[in-house]
Amino acid sequence: MKTNYNSLMEEIIKSLDYKPKLLLHACCGICSSSVLERLSKDFNITVLFFNPNIYPVEEYKKRYDTLKKLINLKHNDIKLIDIGYKPEMFDEISKGLEDEREGGKRCTKCYYLRLEESAKYASENDFEFFCTTLSVSPHKDSERLNNIGKTLESKYRVKYLYSDFKKKNGFKRSNELSRELDLYRQKYCGCKYSIW
Repeated sequence: MKTNYNSLMEEIIKSLDYKPKLLLHACCGICSSSVLERLSKDFNITVLFFNPNIYPVEEYKKRYDTLKKLINLKHNDIKLIDIGYKPEMFDEISKGLEDEREGGKRCTKCYYLRLEESAKYASENDFEFFCTTLSVSPHKDSERLNNIGKTLESKYRVKYLYSDFKKKNGFKRSNELSRELDLYRQKYCGCKYSIW
C-alpha cells in the first residue's frame, strides 16, 4: 500500500508549535506557486533554486526569473538563493542513461542530485527541514521523491518534510496562480533529453 505523504505532511505541520526554518528546493515558479501558498503560514521558508538539469542556459534564466517574479509578487518576505548553473553535474550523472525514457533511472538520479544538494545546504545553514516542489507535478513520482528525502534526512541529519503537493488540487491551484500572475509556462521538464 502506498504511503499518503500529504497526510504525513499534515501530521508534521499539526505537531508544530512554532514556525521552523524550511529550505524549499524549487524547480520553477509555476510549481512553487501553490506550494509556497500552502506552506508559508507554517514555515519560515527560504527557496533554493538548484537545477543543473535545465537546458539551455536561457531556459534556466527564464525559470529563475519567473520564480523571482512569483516571490516578489506574492511572498516578498521569502529569501531566494541560486547556487548557480552547473550543467556539468547533470551531464555527469546522466552518463550511460541518455536513452532512458522520461521518468526512468536518469530522472531518479536527477531527483537525487537536486535533493542531495538541498539537504547539504540545509544541514550546513541550520535549517530544521528541507523539501522540494517537484511532487506538485503529476509527472513526478512522489513515492520516489519521498524515499530519496528519507535517505538524505538520515545522511545529513536534517528533517525532510514528506509531501505530495499535487494532492488537495495542488497542481490545479499552481495552474490557476500561474495564469493569474502571468507566469512563464515551460513546455518541457527541463533537461535536453526531455526536449528531444
